[in-house]
Amino acid sequence: MSESVVRPAQTLVRVILRVMVLALFALLVGFLLFVRSVEHAERPVPVPAEGLVVLTGGADRIHDALQLLEQGKGKRLLISGVNIHSTMEDFRRRWPGRDRLFECCVDLDYQARNTYGNAIESARWAHRQGFRSVILVTASYHLPRAMLEFGHAMPDIAVHGSPVVPEASRLHRWWEDPALARLMVLEFFKYWGVSIRLALGFSGG
Repeated sequence: MSESVVRPAQTLVRVILRVMVLALFALLVGFLLFVRSVEHAERPVPVPAEGLVVLTGGADRIHDALQLLEQGKGKRLLISGVNIHSTMEDFRRRWPGRDRLFECCVDLDYQARNTYGNAIESARWAHRQGFRSVILVTASYHLPRAMLEFGHAMPDIAVHGSPVVPEASRLHRWWEDPALARLMVLEFFKYWGVSIRLALGFSGG
């Protein structure tokens, strides 16, 4: 192979390697910024909204959402992504002393099976209720991705995030827990994937 052919090939390889290194560096920086935002997620007192939506996945989430409903932060609460075998009575037993709330102001969504589905079903619920604003309650590491999905599914409704940071998660020392570290990496790539999908104009599923 002549030198005139080898040199351009070597140059192309070097350019590809540099691009790969820069891409990996950008991913690392993005991940560290993502983790930092999750670690330092504050729990401000949410401004009142018309509706409340909580995504299943942890008892702390529903506990916090019920507290917000009791405090008058919303008129009605949707628990999205409920197991098909769970009933309203199950929720009453799990969180006793709130029978009045469950009777008047709590709805269950059995259709959603992922965050995209949560957003679609919550948008339908909010529109049926005539709500123009909702508070979204979910885990702090899940909230950035959920906010993207909800903002896309209900662009005409103001969505305010309320992060749940359970102490048991030990988010401030996530690297010491392999399971939590995997969760953070997976959640970052899911967030990144949703960002790209929405930027390209594709719907989820």
